[in-house]
Amino acid sequence: MKNESSPALALADDPTIKSLTAKLADNPDDQNALYRRGQVYASKGAYDLAIKDFDGSLRLNAKDVEALKNRCWVRSVVGELKGALKDCNEALRLRPNFVDALDSRGLVNLKSGMTKNAIADFDAALKINPRLTSSLYGRGIAKKRNGAVAEGDLDITNAKAMDPNIAKEYADYGVH
Repeated sequence: MKNESSPALALADDPTIKSLTAKLADNPDDQNALYRRGQVYASKGAYDLAIKDFDGSLRLNAKDVEALKNRCWVRSVVGELKGALKDCNEALRLRPNFVDALDSRGLVNLKSGMTKNAIADFDAALKINPRLTSSLYGRGIAKKRNGAVAEGDLDITNAKAMDPNIAKEYADYGVH
């Protein structure tokens, strides 16, 4: 069990975070530094800190599609599914066919039990990037949950062949 402040303490010595935090001490409205630090926090699993930084970044530029997509993804991982869906929808409104936002919205829909919507999002993402393992794996799970077990197993097998860690990644998102 991690205590809530442990990610902040563990990451305080990270050189990238240190440098971005110093930039933000000089200029709290440095949108790029907030966004970048949010990305680093998200990549290290410090999701609450990532959301805070993406919130700050979006306060400064509400139309930042990358920040919207990243906050969508982080919110989906932590189970804030309504907010996540809103963020992904806005990112896709601003940048239609944004493959990463389609992939993240697919995850949100999958976690929300909206399997048909998840399949549609993953299909759209895979049309743009057929090698997107997260969409292929997610679509496999959604298809299985929707009753197309053989098709789902094929997607899952193909995704695992491209990325042997994809099942663990999805398990870390709370999807089994």
